[in-house]
Amino acid sequence: MGELHTWAGVVLGVLLFAVFWTGSLSVFDKEIDRWMMPSTRLHWDDSMQRPSLDRDIRLLLEQRAANAPVWTIILPLERTPFLTLTYGSEESRKSSRDLFNPITLEPLAKPLTLGASGFIYPFHHNLTLRYKNIGAWLVGIAGMAMLCLLVSGVVIHRKLFSEFFTLRLHRAFGRSTLDVHNVAGVALLPFHLLITLSGLIVAFAIYYPDAPQHTYREQVQSGVSAERAFLGEALGRIRLRAAKQPGELAPLEPMVTKAEQYWGPGSVYLLRVNNPKDANGNVLLRRTSHSSVTKDIDNFRFASVSGEVIGRFQASATVNTWNFIAGLHYIQFRHDALRWLYFLGGLGGCVVIATGLFFWTQARRKKQQRHGHLGVSLLDTLSVAGVCGVILATLAFLLANRWLPMQEQLFGLGRARVEILSFYALWLVASAHAVWRVMQDPRLGYLHAWREQCTAIALLAVLAVLANWLTTGDHLLATLRSGNGPVAGTDLCLLAAAALALLAAHKLRRRVPQEETLEVAHV
Repeated sequence: MGELHTWAGVVLGVLLFAVFWTGSLSVFDKEIDRWMMPSTRLHWDDSMQRPSLDRDIRLLLEQRAANAPVWTIILPLERTPFLTLTYGSEESRKSSRDLFNPITLEPLAKPLTLGASGFIYPFHHNLTLRYKNIGAWLVGIAGMAMLCLLVSGVVIHRKLFSEFFTLRLHRAFGRSTLDVHNVAGVALLPFHLLITLSGLIVAFAIYYPDAPQHTYREQVQSGVSAERAFLGEALGRIRLRAAKQPGELAPLEPMVTKAEQYWGPGSVYLLRVNNPKDANGNVLLRRTSHSSVTKDIDNFRFASVSGEVIGRFQASATVNTWNFIAGLHYIQFRHDALRWLYFLGGLGGCVVIATGLFFWTQARRKKQQRHGHLGVSLLDTLSVAGVCGVILATLAFLLANRWLPMQEQLFGLGRARVEILSFYALWLVASAHAVWRVMQDPRLGYLHAWREQCTAIALLAVLAVLANWLTTGDHLLATLRSGNGPVAGTDLCLLAAAALALLAAHKLRRRVPQEETLEVAHV
């Protein structure tokens, strides 16, 4: 078990850190979106009057996409306080997306960014490597490794209870690092088991792609694809063909009223109008998951011409078990305190992984005083690049969002694409810096690399806060006074990250002379 714990962490620790780091940020992805998209810094709560679907929203859709085959209306919610309209065109299946002020219905400036929900969240579950689901498979392998690490960690730490209360920060650097690793690992063990296992279960369709083929053999024989049969029966995703005959869309408000008689007032948040000008068009209504842990996928379907109910999907008990597990992982329900605990628990996982990597190199270096350090140097480089590098890359992503000109095209690329390239570019620079430092001094270069990159993290985090102030005028005191929690919270987290990074750099600076003294004594 000790060998399993060691090598699972050594081989996949860097990948696990990236997954846990981006997963932690994804807990507040919509709040980070509002920091990155100043035009969306609005306020909305359930007591406010929603815009009229038929008098206001339908008019906007008719003006912008009268002939689109699909209209999607996402009503404003507390975490997304704007009206979202999405529509395609007959010439192209590519969808357009516009945002509006839900009170005045004035169009909001285009964000020109994918934001956290469009980049950081996808990176968490597929590393943005979508070809043949390679990224999702790598994340799944890392998730299995994390389960092995958690179980083997319980086994090898025989004094689990005493280690929970043992935190000797005043002791030697290696000892205090191990104590932090043990305390964080033991204290957060239930959460890490929950979040890792639920993440693997959520992605079951990727890891067991042939399951529908075996389950829906009869449908396949009758000409229906297994995937389509599964989506229809289990998840309520049904496609109805257009009649190719003209039809007039019935009022939408009565449909919402009928659905909310079952679900409760204000529960509908999404309407999808399929073939709005067709005689066989239909309107799909979805409700929010804010009031329950279970990720709600129930829906109502109405005939677009008559306005009558033509179907109501209710997930089975089996599917709702999966929905409950998915809800535990996605945390879309409304509970701010629990959301912060998820965030801190995810960052605790990052601490466990980073301290584990650091302690392994420390312990292995002591065992190899008279031998080569190639393996240790390699892991030193990977650890610095994987831990500090991904944090620096995230800060570069935020800084690029604030400093790049607000133009759709930059350097021949879309602005959102340039932001993502900034993320990978600084990650590459951080990796090169780690390689250079370790190669320059195989014994102590890793300490210089950690310290310098921690200092860079502190600098970029403060610059990100200043960039938000200078480009939007929303400095921290103003956002705190106005109650703009998402923006103020993002700035405060950036400042907290800067303070912690400076503290780490200070401790590492004190560590370098100690290591040099030990080296001289050894010689």
